[in-house]
Amino acid sequence: MKKIVLFYAKFGGGHLSAANSLKQYLEANYSNEYEVEIIDFFAYINKALNKISTDFYTYVTKHSPWLWSRMYKNSNSGLLSKVSKRSFQVLSNKMLKLLKEKEPDIVISCHPFSSQMCSYLKKKQKYNFALATVMTDFEAHDQWIVGHEYTDFIFVANNNMKKVLTRKGIDPDKVYVTGIPLSNRFLEHFDREEIKKSFDLDTNINKKTILFFAGGEFGLAKNNILDILKALIDYREGIQIVVIAGKNEKLKEKFERLVDETASSHFVKVMGFTDKVPELMAISDLVITKPGGLTTTESLASGLPIVVINPIPGQEEGNAKFLKESECAIRINKNDDVERKIKNLLSDPDKLRDMKIKTKLIAKKNSTEEICKTILNNYQSRKISNKNNEEEFHFKIYDEENEE
Repeated sequence: MKKIVLFYAKFGGGHLSAANSLKQYLEANYSNEYEVEIIDFFAYINKALNKISTDFYTYVTKHSPWLWSRMYKNSNSGLLSKVSKRSFQVLSNKMLKLLKEKEPDIVISCHPFSSQMCSYLKKKQKYNFALATVMTDFEAHDQWIVGHEYTDFIFVANNNMKKVLTRKGIDPDKVYVTGIPLSNRFLEHFDREEIKKSFDLDTNINKKTILFFAGGEFGLAKNNILDILKALIDYREGIQIVVIAGKNEKLKEKFERLVDETASSHFVKVMGFTDKVPELMAISDLVITKPGGLTTTESLASGLPIVVINPIPGQEEGNAKFLKESECAIRINKNDDVERKIKNLLSDPDKLRDMKIKTKLIAKKNSTEEICKTILNNYQSRKISNKNNEEEFHFKIYDEENEE
């Protein structure tokens, strides 16, 4: 039986979710042919460094977003990019140990750092396998394509990303516009009325349901979150609101206090962490959220117009730009009149309808299936070639004499 390894790291939630979606599809459809394993490669390589890096990412994006923005831009090119590249070349020795332990025939990387390490090992002929990179945002950052000459597949979210990568000299035949991997639960048909009843919501079809993700899971909620909810409550007319505070209990308590103070519990429901996001999106008419790659993908697949709030500088700014240019989202900026912007949108049914149509034009609901089939069909037919020739690709550990 062949072996597939999926790599992710805990910098944001999208990388793990993408890997999980791919794993679920592969196990559901190819369990007789492939053994599938998902691994937090960064935790394996260095647990201490992994914790420091994850804590640093969360702290900086929350307390010093300007610093993260500068780091993100500088890591695209220049000194920081060179330092990053060299660091992961050094760490690739631990990655090599992991690869020899797991012996994968195919590696699917859902994080740029694992893509870099794996491509470097292929370049140095330390280990050989089919390598796929799955980008989990809507803008192409150069960290994803370091070593692209030794990557067999690059999966991107939209056509513009492919154009950008092609201009950077990447073979267009290895870049596939599939979208970001999506859980198959978003392909299910849900009974909207029954779901609303289960959440104790009004089943009146004329009442719009607004799903509000407050960014609480990683402690990334901003000060304007309460202002946004207050503006929604003040509008009131023909809406009901589901607020998701995630794992942030303090934030949840603040929401509940606001609901009590405004006597709005009859049309505002505050929740903590939930695994019912597909169901909640199925009954919603609008989503208010930070533009993470995962939530954006899920919202588009669910046909939901998006109100973008508090993007993390860097990758989420790129996602926000894509959504706005695609005309399926509006953005609430720092100094905006929140109440006016919310009122203008909710009182304009034509605008909401047009935004919903635009989401369907760019949504890629079958992304997970397309990614898996593309990789496995090429692997099975042995159409994958290495950088230097078009001979049949052999998936094996190189002989020790080939190692540096």
